[in-house]
Amino acid sequence: MNRESFAAGERLVSPAYVRQGCEARRSHEHLIRLLLEKGKCPEDGWEESTLELFLQELAIMDSNNFLGNCGVGEREGRVASSLVARRHYRFIHGIGRSGDIAAVQPKAAGSSLLNKITNSLVLDIIKLAGVQTVANCFVVPMATGMSLTLCFLTLRHKRPGAKYILWPRIDQKSCFKSMVTAGFEPVVIENVLEGDELRTDLNAVEAKIQELGPDRVLCIHSTTSCFAPRVPDRLEELAVMCARFGIPHIVNNAYGMQASKCMHLIQQGARVGRIDAFVQSLDKNFMVPVGGAIIAGFNDAFIQEISKMYPGRASASPSLDVLITLLSLGSNGYKRLLKERKEMFSYLSSRLKTLSEAFNERVLHTPHNPISLAMTLQTLDEHQDKAVTQLGSMLFTRQVSGARVVPLGAVQTVSGHTFRGFMSHADDYPCAYLNAAAAIGMQAQEVDSFIKRLDKCFRAVRKEQNTASPGPQAGRDDRAEDADVGEVAGKLENVL
Repeated sequence: MNRESFAAGERLVSPAYVRQGCEARRSHEHLIRLLLEKGKCPEDGWEESTLELFLQELAIMDSNNFLGNCGVGEREGRVASSLVARRHYRFIHGIGRSGDIAAVQPKAAGSSLLNKITNSLVLDIIKLAGVQTVANCFVVPMATGMSLTLCFLTLRHKRPGAKYILWPRIDQKSCFKSMVTAGFEPVVIENVLEGDELRTDLNAVEAKIQELGPDRVLCIHSTTSCFAPRVPDRLEELAVMCARFGIPHIVNNAYGMQASKCMHLIQQGARVGRIDAFVQSLDKNFMVPVGGAIIAGFNDAFIQEISKMYPGRASASPSLDVLITLLSLGSNGYKRLLKERKEMFSYLSSRLKTLSEAFNERVLHTPHNPISLAMTLQTLDEHQDKAVTQLGSMLFTRQVSGARVVPLGAVQTVSGHTFRGFMSHADDYPCAYLNAAAAIGMQAQEVDSFIKRLDKCFRAVRKEQNTASPGPQAGRDDRAEDADVGEVAGKLENVL
């Protein structure tokens, strides 16, 4: 209610009570005004009542929510289901216009304001996470792979004679397909093994630039966040190389925002060389539903070019989700999550190390990877896929999600390119291994449950391998394991 409404209310209820209610509303409005004035994430998270008031105020600015609105166009924000309308807080028009995803819509001032505020808050959080000199960013309603494709398509207009993208290998299908979908030919640069780590082969990258010619290379497509034993690319050296040869540099930072090491690499790369854009996922870094990403960079004009390349309007859902999340957390809440994630990484590393030693295995030494860990599976019959993959199947059956079991010598063809040793980021990694990651939002009880279930599964697989003299006690344990697996599998089957 506005001031006149409160004044009218004083004729019905005691003025003292009404004034108290008016002051309470002003406290909400003060937070909203600070947000609009500063465009930064509040330090402390908002209460849900403030958030709902803010979203309602924005929604009634859109034409589909005008009282007495008369729509005669082909897109008037009509929604058949009231449940769908409530799910989207009655933001129906989406964001952007046909020529620019960042443009303001005349029919949707509230949605446009939501979009602008979200991009401003995300920019603030990117700086808080470690990339202080970022110039601009925007939320795009596509996951990381398609967002990378949009960056490559934008570069096509700048480098019409370029055909190739140089890509230090990372075995993740969407990364590879993002280049193929954009119409370019990926040039896979194999990694080099340094200790246990797989690192960027800088000599091979430079040799390939010389061989193909800088003008025929669209960009270097590097990676920060990745599964161990692959570690983040040598971004600083690649950025210097890109600046020297005049080649653009696009960084896949999918879940790197939550890791200060990854963000530091991006900041340093931009400081000493060239990084044109870096792309990160919303769901992986902000714990929202899948469907959005952030495209950011150090040249405001280039980031605007990318936003103009997006054809048509776009869904506002990813922007709305991350706006609600950031206002709920506040910058202090997000910093707390980042701190807790680091603690969980140390805790997971410690627990996994203890477990691995109990089975005469070891945690691979990958100090340059701040998120993912890997444990060897050498005491299993790693040259026979069955034992290794059985471990993965048993973990999945016991509702352990996210752990990856990587056997030796897997072959996979992706968009016409055959990868040997697929999932291990190398043709011939020395051993089979299991991955686990400490991502944002992970809790200590999840680590404990994972270690407990991994211990049981590992013992079960080892016993099955060693059937020469299982002994009566081992037989009872095996039957118990089988019963557990059968019970969970039966439940899953009933659900499916």
